[in-house]
Amino acid sequence: MKLSVIIPAHNEEKRIGETLKHVDSYLEKQKYEYEIIVVDNNSVDRTDNVAENLFETSVERARLIKERIPGKGAAVRTGVHNSTGDYVVFMDADNATPISEIEKFWSYFDKGYDVVIGSRYVNESNVTRKQPFYRIVLSRISNLLIQVLAVPGIHDTQLGFKAFSKQAAHDIFEQVGITGWGFDMEVLTIARIHGHKIKEVGVLWREFGGSHVPLKAYIQSLRDLLKIKTKAILGKYNPKDSATETSTSQV
Repeated sequence: MKLSVIIPAHNEEKRIGETLKHVDSYLEKQKYEYEIIVVDNNSVDRTDNVAENLFETSVERARLIKERIPGKGAAVRTGVHNSTGDYVVFMDADNATPISEIEKFWSYFDKGYDVVIGSRYVNESNVTRKQPFYRIVLSRISNLLIQVLAVPGIHDTQLGFKAFSKQAAHDIFEQVGITGWGFDMEVLTIARIHGHKIKEVGVLWREFGGSHVPLKAYIQSLRDLLKIKTKAILGKYNPKDSATETSTSQV
């Protein structure tokens, strides 16, 4: 078994080094194979240099990909398309949810789930440092809208720690078009439409300073949500085989 770990990074020179060391240190103790893919998304600092220096000295099973299309969604999509693991997980460059939390996911994959996502809003979650109150309010309102319009039953669509079986990852990201912060919503919408079983699991999450989601991202995410809802209604996310069969039957 092989795990692919995708880390999208934008101007993370101050933290990507420690995150890579932590991820590699944990994974090298496991019995399965792994690869680490850092996707540098238009950084203007030394994120790429810091990563590459580590790859040459201590973090061997890792590589760097540069994605010029702006947005976290574009970076994760590129990482997935270049992954070779039987399971694929993406995590934030600030290590807010450590890679060791993946241990909570394996039993659900064994039970037949295709997508397992980390959450701050279920009973088992462990949020060690809370966000400012206004961000909590904005986040909860956003999640309510997301549940109503896109993925009912999912309490936290936006946490940056999600894992997929290889088949589900490539199936879903083949149709992901949102390149910004709203891509998580699209990922889960496509997963639902394609019949992939999703499990939401409480994980450790620590709020670090320096990479907060900008307030304008909430507005953009609302626009993305409306786009996703429209595309879903129009059948744009239907599995390609089903779409082909439907068009053929109408001829």
